[in-house]
Amino acid sequence: MNRMTDVTLNKTLKQRRQLLKAGTVLGAWLWMGNATANSDELAAAIRSFAAGAPVKAGRVLLDIAPIVDNGNTVPLTVTVESPMTASDHVTAIAIFNERNPQREVTKFTLSPRSGRARIATRIRLATTQQLVAVARMSDGSYWSHTVNVNVSIAACLEEVV
Repeated sequence: MNRMTDVTLNKTLKQRRQLLKAGTVLGAWLWMGNATANSDELAAAIRSFAAGAPVKAGRVLLDIAPIVDNGNTVPLTVTVESPMTASDHVTAIAIFNERNPQREVTKFTLSPRSGRARIATRIRLATTQQLVAVARMSDGSYWSHTVNVNVSIAACLEEVV
């Protein structure tokens, strides 16, 4: 190679590196902005369910695999610590997600006649995200449990940003 080719090659490689760095920074910036927007939407959906009441961590157990091979059908169970008596019971359990097209995945209504505060279902997950189960108690308090789920093959991608 001659001197001119080496200079041109070095210049091209330097430009390529700068372009890759810029792309990485832009991608991270866009992802962080989207993650913040998704977290804000998740918090707003939970606030709406709780009618603005404080939601405390505890009493709820959201049981779901931390790594899911296929997001099309994901089994989960939610159990709430409650005696399920007429004076102390769970009135509703809702499941929220961070990145599916709709933040509220599902909502169940319970009463003392339910026997126990436990629901089991299957849901679809668009991608790796955070899930939150929130229980409304008969005394008006709200309790929650949050988990992170890694999804290998995504589902319901039509509107995910």
